[in-house]
Amino acid sequence: MAAAEVQPTVDSERQPKETLYCHNLNEKLKKEDLKKCLYAIFSQFGRILDIVSLKTYRLRGQAWITFADTNAATIALNSMNGFPFFDKPMKLEFAKTPGDAILKLRGEFDEKKKKERSKQSAVARAEHLKRSTGRPSAAGGGGGTQAGAGGREETQPPNKILFLQNLPEQTNESMLEMLFNQYAGFKEVRMVTAKPGIAFVEYDSDMQASVAMSGLQDFQVTANNKMRVTYAKQ
Repeated sequence: MAAAEVQPTVDSERQPKETLYCHNLNEKLKKEDLKKCLYAIFSQFGRILDIVSLKTYRLRGQAWITFADTNAATIALNSMNGFPFFDKPMKLEFAKTPGDAILKLRGEFDEKKKKERSKQSAVARAEHLKRSTGRPSAAGGGGGTQAGAGGREETQPPNKILFLQNLPEQTNESMLEMLFNQYAGFKEVRMVTAKPGIAFVEYDSDMQASVAMSGLQDFQVTANNKMRVTYAKQ
């Protein structure tokens, strides 16, 4: 996913394209964390070819997601437009022009026109985008620490079930599955409906659970929520 690629301009007529333009995103998220989170929740709709997000001031809070086909992008838009993504309702629409990933697949990518398209898309974005002035909530996810006597947290021995804490309230099973099923041995996610902010993830073995824990420990789910992963109490 090359960040230097040109972003498609916005289509006010919302004509179906493989690329979605996402805005009103949380601006405090780091670029790589934003890409991971977007991939986690959008890959359920189809194969993703590229996600573009830049650090520049004018492009903060925005991203472009390119699917392999228009149908997947259409389903994703209809399903996720307005979704409360890290304290802010995500706004989605079709991009006016396809992303570089699609152009390369079609054999239509022209490096010489890259700068010209970049200038045109920047002007279109500036005219279209109405920046949100709302600030993300400072409230983090729910509690759920496994405390022992005296309120001190107990360290559990390695086992195949992981205990997740400090999740934002809008976290759902599908989002966690997308994060954890990239590791071998994944079995299931179990949400705790009565207590938002915590969840359990089960693997086939202790070793596989340990690998997932190492890979996702302190994953920045939102600007205010770093996911804490420990072994579940047996």
